[in-house]
Amino acid sequence: MSLDRNKIVVMKFGGTSVEDAAAITRTAAIVEGRLALGLRPLVVVSAMAKVTDHLLAAADAAGTGQRSGALAISARMRTRHAETAGSLLGPAQGGTIINDLHAEFDSLDDLLRGIAAVGELTPRTTDLVVSFGERLSSRIVTAALARRGVASAHLDARMCIVTTADFGKAVPLEDEIEQRLLKHVLPLLQAGNVPVMGGFIGATVDGITTTLGRGGSDFSAALAGGGLRAGAIEIWTDVDGIMTTDPRIVAEALRVKTISFEEAAELAYFGAKVLHPATILPAVQQNIPVLVLNSRNSSSEGTRITAVAPRCKSPFKCIAIKKRLTIVDIVASRMLMSHGYLKAVFDVFDRHRVAIDMVSTSEVSISVTVDTSDRLPAIAADLQRIADVKYESNKALVCMVGEDIRGHNGIAGKVFTAVQHVNVRMISQGASEINMSFMIEEEDVPEAVRSLHAAFFTDPDPAIFDLTNRSAGATLAPA
Repeated sequence: MSLDRNKIVVMKFGGTSVEDAAAITRTAAIVEGRLALGLRPLVVVSAMAKVTDHLLAAADAAGTGQRSGALAISARMRTRHAETAGSLLGPAQGGTIINDLHAEFDSLDDLLRGIAAVGELTPRTTDLVVSFGERLSSRIVTAALARRGVASAHLDARMCIVTTADFGKAVPLEDEIEQRLLKHVLPLLQAGNVPVMGGFIGATVDGITTTLGRGGSDFSAALAGGGLRAGAIEIWTDVDGIMTTDPRIVAEALRVKTISFEEAAELAYFGAKVLHPATILPAVQQNIPVLVLNSRNSSSEGTRITAVAPRCKSPFKCIAIKKRLTIVDIVASRMLMSHGYLKAVFDVFDRHRVAIDMVSTSEVSISVTVDTSDRLPAIAADLQRIADVKYESNKALVCMVGEDIRGHNGIAGKVFTAVQHVNVRMISQGASEINMSFMIEEEDVPEAVRSLHAAFFTDPDPAIFDLTNRSAGATLAPA
């Protein structure tokens, strides 16, 4: 049976959307709602809230020889998952899934015992341990859908999400993924089933378990949507969409109704927790709209992310904040303008696999910002062979995102007038048409953001911003 691909909707549910029986019940009802509209959902789920953290803690404990501590963490997770399944399914129908969960936990405990016996935790083994979170939650969600009469089918994500062997941050092999999706997922959709798989996890061509890194469940959903040429990708979380800024800082923050892929990618990179930057890329490639929605408030329209967004009357749509940054100053007065010097500097960061957020140069120095601190001593040691180096921590990046910022006369003056009482350390304008960024002290973030929001969002465009509820919604929270 042929299937209109535009009817396929990839629905990714985050950890808070599957954290307990009540949350999973809401999630199942949302999936039923999509079916009632004639859509064909593919469900991608994260681990239950906090489970990935617990799995990492168990792995670390086992890696340091604390066998009993690791098993104790596993036992608590076992109880939580079994109780959730029992509450959802009842004693009659819960028996099979609970037995499956116990079998998974038995495998996890054997793995933890092996790690403790060896006394060493490798990235490959870490990926295998943390993969259990999504493997468990996807089984429970599949059973919960079946309990409600939905024809659901559990699918091990490792059958479809094929990656490199870069453990902890594996790179997807998109051509292979598309082939696997067409082989394993499309037939289920054509048969009227709702496939359910875990996000975040994948496997090499040889079947070795990997993970996609931070925000990996979003990435899994986007890869699935792109490979299936889906009509839409929905990111279901516990917030109403993308907001103009963090409502914990500005209570009057507004929900953004629609935003472009390019703007959303900037926000995601510069601090927005709602989306991971990689989520955007497969969607952009296939021109698939992405919707950010709230599983606790499914009536909210959320935020729609499309290739091209409507024009906005105001220059900015959002203010994102990225904290815990470090400024690295590199000074070499006689070498800065010499051929190959900048390449030598950036090669150091490349060797240490550290991404740079912002760059500023003068005649005698280069300043860069990075979001890691554990590798800075080694980076500084390498840089000191060619320059003098110093670094300052506890900095924050404020990122103003909007349309054609360079085309608004006097915009920089208005921005820095709004924050004239705050010490600005670095400025970046002109590198992007949609982004103006600057560095400040972390402690100055609340005051700076409140001042900027008051200056630029007093007369919001109703075509772009939801004016009905100014205090509830998503957060562009600091990382």
